[in-house]
Amino acid sequence: MLTIAVGIFLRFFRLEAFTTFLGDQGRDAIIIKRIVTFEHFPAIGAPTSVGQVYLGPFYYYFIAPWLFLFGFEPVGLAFGVAFFSSVYLLVNHLVVGEIIDKKTALISTFLLALSAVMVEFSRFSWNPNLLPFFSLLTAYFFVKALRKRKILYFILSGACLSFSVQLHYLAFFLAPPLGLYYLYHLIKERKKILSLIAKGVVFVLSFFVCSSPLLIFDLRHNFLNTNNFLNMFKQASPVTSNKLEGFYQSFVQFNKYIFNLNLAPWSSVVLLFLILVSCIFLWRKKNPAGVFFLFFLMTLAGVSFYGGPKYEHYFGIVYPFYFVVVAYVLSFLTNQPILKTVLVFFLLIYAYLNIKTCHFFYNRPSRQILHAKTVAAFLDRKIDNNKFNFAVWPDDWQEDTYLYFLELRGKRPVDRKKVEISNQMYVVCGKPCDLKRVSSWNIRMFGQFRIADSWRVDNVTIYKLIR
Repeated sequence: MLTIAVGIFLRFFRLEAFTTFLGDQGRDAIIIKRIVTFEHFPAIGAPTSVGQVYLGPFYYYFIAPWLFLFGFEPVGLAFGVAFFSSVYLLVNHLVVGEIIDKKTALISTFLLALSAVMVEFSRFSWNPNLLPFFSLLTAYFFVKALRKRKILYFILSGACLSFSVQLHYLAFFLAPPLGLYYLYHLIKERKKILSLIAKGVVFVLSFFVCSSPLLIFDLRHNFLNTNNFLNMFKQASPVTSNKLEGFYQSFVQFNKYIFNLNLAPWSSVVLLFLILVSCIFLWRKKNPAGVFFLFFLMTLAGVSFYGGPKYEHYFGIVYPFYFVVVAYVLSFLTNQPILKTVLVFFLLIYAYLNIKTCHFFYNRPSRQILHAKTVAAFLDRKIDNNKFNFAVWPDDWQEDTYLYFLELRGKRPVDRKKVEISNQMYVVCGKPCDLKRVSSWNIRMFGQFRIADSWRVDNVTIYKLIR
């Protein structure tokens, strides 16, 4: 299919030259490399950027084979994400076609394939990037489970919910629409209520089994994760005290990510109202499209409940359902020739607004992987076999990207977290820095030092400090 082919092209075109390889990617690459080499098998995943809540380790193990397949080149992780993002296009087409109809499947896949935010998510390795895919799978298997009553679908749905939560904690907001849909079937089929309850237990067990490493970690650490997760919502500065207004503002922000333009306030209100009315109407008519409307409204409401700033990836659980909602509405434009023209015009405008933001068509390549490899190769020649400390400036500079390639070359610094101090330190400065005056604890913990040497390599300055 041409739509899927175009979507795949956008996800892989000049991928290595433009893929993001910064601190988070370097940290993940180190952890995944140690999994592949059987050195260490983590029970927790990456910490969240807000609240320091640890995710589950699913992403590390799921994407690890790609690092091995690419000979430990970290671009392999980006290719893995791009691959599953491309599979997502096909899965979306098949799932929506099965549950609703082929027209909605085709249009939603078109919207998904050309979406600038979805394309961007697919072009670098990061745990939230696969959340839309697993959110759709969670809903799909749960719908199939309640329709077919097969244990396998309950197991798959529970597992996919666990995987989604391990990709980002906002995936917990998939639970309310799942629970409401389940309750609807319990009421609808009272005569089979015991069977449904038993299979619901299977779903819950599947979720907990797949989440067990993180649950064990939480039990061993006095519910550290659970408490931090709850505090994240308590401490977030609310955008507004009015929940309805917060829901509306989230919808406006979400549409800006989807369509790359600011919709007029009145149009957002009208659109949201029409979606709500359509959801009620579809449920009353028992139209299968109503499931996607329900999931969209409830997941959006869940994300809006979080009061902090809402970045693109925070809507990871909302994207898959909104594409289907919009596509279902647009599918009615295919009923008359003149309306087909309107549909084609809309899709062309949508394609233009999204593709024009794809920076890899016209910007210079960032080549972040090549930069990290170049700097690490230079350091490898300068670092002897003695122990050494390592730091970067500013502190949020891409330290782990250099450490990943140094580790591949057998060079590991002493453990700064254990306050281990050697007699030499290498500091990579991403911008001009006065090492005698920097406020970085990572550098000052080295103690009194003198600069033994310095070099300029690939737009960064490297200093060798000795005690």
